[in-house]
Amino acid sequence: MQFYATASSAARQRSACAIVGIHENAEMTGPARELDRASGRAISRVLRRGDFSGKTGEALPIMGGLRGPAERVLLVGLGAKKGYGPRAYRRAVTVATGWLAKSGAANAILYLPAQPIPGLDAYYAARLAAEVVAATLYRIPDLKSGRKPPQPKLAKFGIGVRSVDLAGARRGIRDGRGIGIGMALTRDLANLPANVCTPSYLAGAARRLAKEHRKIRVRVLDERAIRRLRMGSFLSVTRGSDEPPRLLVIEYFGTKRSAAPVALVGKGITFDTGGISLKQPTAMDEMKFDMTGAASVFGSIKALATTGAAVNVVGIVPTCENMPNGRATKPGDIVKSMAGKTIEVLNTDAEGRLILCDAITYARRFKPRAVVDIATLTGACVIALGGHYCGLFSPDDKLAAALAAAGERSGDRAWRMPVAEEYSELLKSNFADFANVAGREAGAITAACFLWKFTEGLRWAHLDIAGTAYLTGSQKGSTGRPVPLLVDWLLHGD
Repeated sequence: MQFYATASSAARQRSACAIVGIHENAEMTGPARELDRASGRAISRVLRRGDFSGKTGEALPIMGGLRGPAERVLLVGLGAKKGYGPRAYRRAVTVATGWLAKSGAANAILYLPAQPIPGLDAYYAARLAAEVVAATLYRIPDLKSGRKPPQPKLAKFGIGVRSVDLAGARRGIRDGRGIGIGMALTRDLANLPANVCTPSYLAGAARRLAKEHRKIRVRVLDERAIRRLRMGSFLSVTRGSDEPPRLLVIEYFGTKRSAAPVALVGKGITFDTGGISLKQPTAMDEMKFDMTGAASVFGSIKALATTGAAVNVVGIVPTCENMPNGRATKPGDIVKSMAGKTIEVLNTDAEGRLILCDAITYARRFKPRAVVDIATLTGACVIALGGHYCGLFSPDDKLAAALAAAGERSGDRAWRMPVAEEYSELLKSNFADFANVAGREAGAITAACFLWKFTEGLRWAHLDIAGTAYLTGSQKGSTGRPVPLLVDWLLHGD
């Protein structure tokens, strides 16, 4: 998909489809009025007939009787003018792209007003549009044997802006396109079945990433190397699986190599049965998504490399399966982490924190300026926040505020949750330094507090994406989150 920004008037720019916004009560925006005059009042006639009200989510094409530069005009509803904001803008772009995907239009230009919307300047309006178009046109890499549905013909997408906003819009398109490409990689990896996307497959995907981008360097550590590092906590999770574990190190150098990197640590459980603490069979197939933290590290680094972002990032991905067999770790077993701390494994289904704690310890060797781990960690976070916000945990107020702000700007929102000693006390063990779980109460918080025990001296944050990483039911599939949040934070600093 080719994206571009144009400052040409809607009345003069030729296109296969011009997209304009209409507010409630059939109130036209400025570009809609321009196009209405150029098209021989075609839009006015539709609005006078009452065929289009301008409510959010509405879309109506005008296909015939048009004069002017556009072969088609697509009206999209923006809702009430008073409440018009980023969510309505995103919804309008989504609806328009959905219609375009089913049409025969090979190119289109979006003329939706981005000003004045608080928090949505020309850069973010263009970036968000490029992200939404890419996400809406994404197709799951299905393995069906039948004929594949036809791909959308849309190949070129323009964003109409004021001339004063042209430079900002072009930067937004560059970054939005990169984020869209990164999200697609995240979704591709997460949507693959677990018999395809194994730890070895992820290792191959990392190597392919390095071949595609000269600023990326990859190292793959096998089980022997992991054992030499004394990652006993990580290895305890993989004991019951025939698939060998891997520790992936993906470095992106966007600026001078002496600059301290940000470390992104992604949970890479390619399938989670729960181990001996076996999960209920209902919806267990969705546990192929338990490596979405890892997939989001891949996607974020892909986005940075695509845009050429001036930042250094190291992605650390511990990846394995959590399976039950005669060698599997049992409830009550005690394991020793890379940091030397002993852990009583009371529940083998709380395995993500066991691989992440060793990966966080490993991240120290890069002397990172910040460490953020990303994981589908707890069902408790889904109960707390649902699918709208991911959970954000950090004892560092400045880092937490920067991540939360990036979530708001990108529309990939995070809600800060507490990290406190009172919750850490719940992880006490009679037999080891601490246990891997506490009781039912505050499950997402105690999971974060478990990781907190391994972060002394680090600027650290934890994102629990269990509720936002994928959709269930008939819309089952990866969302690509939290790539927009992470990339926005990495691009605009902390």
